[in-house]
Amino acid sequence: MNWDQIQGNWKQAAGKVKEQWGKLSDDDLDVVAGRREQLAGKIQERYGLAKEEVEHQLAEWQRRASDAWFNVGKRDL
Repeated sequence: MNWDQIQGNWKQAAGKVKEQWGKLSDDDLDVVAGRREQLAGKIQERYGLAKEEVEHQLAEWQRRASDAWFNVGKRDL
């Protein structure tokens, strides 16, 4: 899934971000507002990780992102 899709569905994606990186606060996620660079910075800040490690984790998380994350409650009746 590309980052534009994640950013466009940030409210749903933020829950998945919180599952992966639980040290991020709701305020952090509000500030990030779907912007990848800001998210990387917050993860670095909260977890004390090197930029390369954060980029690796984000790439893996993004690779696992699927439409199913964003279709909850949108199923046809």
